[in-house]
Amino acid sequence: NHHIGIHRIRHWQSPISTQIKLPRVLYPSQLHLPSLMATRVDRPHILVFPYPDQGHLIPLLDFAHLLAVRGLSITIVTTSTSRPLLDPLLSQNLPIEPLVLDPNAPPDLRRHPSVPRSRNQMQALLTLSDPIAEWFQAQPTPPICMVSDFFLGWTYHLSRRLGIPRIAFFPSGAFTLSIFNSLWINLPQRPLEHADDDEYLIQLTDVPNCPTLPWYHLLANYRRYRKSDPGSEFVRDSFLANICSWGSVFNSFEALEGIYLNHLRQFGKVWAVGPILPPMDNDRAVVERGGSSSIPAARIVEWLDSKSDHSVVYVCFGSQAVLSDHEVDELGAGLEASGVNFLWCIRNAQSWPRLAALESRVQDRGLLVKGWAPQVLILKHRSVGAFFTHCGWNSTMEGLVAGVPLLACPRGADQFLTTRLLVDELGVAVRVAEHGGGVPKREEVALALVKVIHGGHERARAEEVQKLALGAGQEGGSSFKDFNMFMEELHILHSSKKSSSATQKD
Repeated sequence: NHHIGIHRIRHWQSPISTQIKLPRVLYPSQLHLPSLMATRVDRPHILVFPYPDQGHLIPLLDFAHLLAVRGLSITIVTTSTSRPLLDPLLSQNLPIEPLVLDPNAPPDLRRHPSVPRSRNQMQALLTLSDPIAEWFQAQPTPPICMVSDFFLGWTYHLSRRLGIPRIAFFPSGAFTLSIFNSLWINLPQRPLEHADDDEYLIQLTDVPNCPTLPWYHLLANYRRYRKSDPGSEFVRDSFLANICSWGSVFNSFEALEGIYLNHLRQFGKVWAVGPILPPMDNDRAVVERGGSSSIPAARIVEWLDSKSDHSVVYVCFGSQAVLSDHEVDELGAGLEASGVNFLWCIRNAQSWPRLAALESRVQDRGLLVKGWAPQVLILKHRSVGAFFTHCGWNSTMEGLVAGVPLLACPRGADQFLTTRLLVDELGVAVRVAEHGGGVPKREEVALALVKVIHGGHERARAEEVQKLALGAGQEGGSSFKDFNMFMEELHILHSSKKSSSATQKD
């Protein structure tokens, strides 16, 4: 009964049977798109709404860049805090404009230890619904559709209010979304006698390969779901609203997750357009993507140039992870004991003083970047032979495109699920942490580093997947075709809107 529950979205008057649909059409492989010099009236106008965390925001900004290059006019909803992250994109003189709006979070959304931060932020962003509607009504050429992050499922209801389709953008993979859909539709729970057992296994029989997952691998927002609790029900409603949306765009590709993409097509239109990366011919876009580095990019490249091929392990745990003092000590000791070259990007400032002694001991064998690092630039360098990662989806895609094997150290969110895909199904990664996440002991770190950096089947498999990833985006590749199909859908929408407007004027 996996379909049961889609119509049970509470608090909203928008059953799935009333979702906006367009006729299916045949797509040409090449599209005749409007010139970038065209006026906004002549080209489709798209409203893009990223979730304002870097792991969500960056890939959707990269996707917005692709749309703008192909002649679309883009308005990006952003908060004042996230606005600077748009600077590299806005500097390219493309038809992109920011719409800066800050949420007005009610007092009852103050942070509580038992409530995931993402849930509070999702609810706070709901307060932007009316300001967006007011902005929309004031536009001479309003957007023909909305592309918004899957953490903003409530925008489906806003788009219905505005009379435009909503397209969900997923910075996570199709395997992860298949799991999420199954959970939020069916609501499997631990029995009372195992209520405190985080190792309790949940089997999802309506997902391809029928994965069996320990409780702690599931999303925190789901594990803390409480029936009839308003906050919990809001989150569930948001995820179910993604299923109701007009279509879904994934930063993935058929050769990587075809079985799961096909599974998701039962819910609606799916376009897999990954890997989505910054424009590699734009140095600023690559170097400043996500922030600025404490070490100039030229200095990082100079250090990498001094190392032999495949001899460096790049270590980074994403934009959100904060390592404890113990984890910093264990990871640092493991890197030192391994004898391999390493480039470690560590973003939590409180850890930096603890690393001074390590820097002096390893000297030129290690380079520590405090804060943000130009990850795409680093990973594609010939000297990088492995990527020690938390397995966030952006980092995963960037590692796969670079063709480097991964050392998987998941910490939360969707990272356990991604690790399962990388290790058990794709064979491109070695699992170096398992129960509950966190950094393993220094001895385990050192052994894993030596194993991967000196080769093995993971490297050969990573190089195979790299070819598939690059091929997907080339002319004739699956992502190339899906992107063209997506563009054609938008032009059909645009033509329909123009015809409707002309009829109303007559």
